[in-house]
Amino acid sequence: MSQPAVKHITDQEYLAFERTSQERHEFYRGEIFLMSGASFKHNIIEDNLRVIIGGFLKGKKCRSFGSNLRIHIPKNTLYTYPDILIVCDKPVFVDNEFDTLLNPAVIIEILSPSTGNYDRGAKFDLYREIESLKEYILIDSTSTHCIHYLKNADLTWTLSEAKNLADTFEVTAIALQLQLSDVYAGVE
Repeated sequence: MSQPAVKHITDQEYLAFERTSQERHEFYRGEIFLMSGASFKHNIIEDNLRVIIGGFLKGKKCRSFGSNLRIHIPKNTLYTYPDILIVCDKPVFVDNEFDTLLNPAVIIEILSPSTGNYDRGAKFDLYREIESLKEYILIDSTSTHCIHYLKNADLTWTLSEAKNLADTFEVTAIALQLQLSDVYAGVE
């Protein structure tokens, strides 16, 4: 038996659908993908990061946003919702709805068992096509582990890791030192 043909839609059809949907979806190369929900641990980590980063950035040039702000990468067609993103330049949006950002400086994803491989691999490949992106940070929700990618001047990426609660890492774009014990506070 042959597989039924996949119906591809346009960016405009996706945005019209997504803006009225009760659920969130990624869009890539004409196809829509339902995004999974987040675990309790994921939500604690995201909340910790949002409080720390948001407080640190208060009154500064850069702004942080949570997972309800969509980004778009025109070079590869991806529309997605990072867990946390930071914008340091004037925000650039797809259109006048102001709900789809084009120029994040930092993207933070909180890894779960269902999305970890995608976030570490294919999604990072897609994110690297964002010219404004300077850092990509992955925080594991099932173990104490942070993977930090920093873009170099020659457009290569340097990887560093933190694996102990006493370890720190720097969000270089905003000069913020984060200690893993603060990131994982309340997570058992």
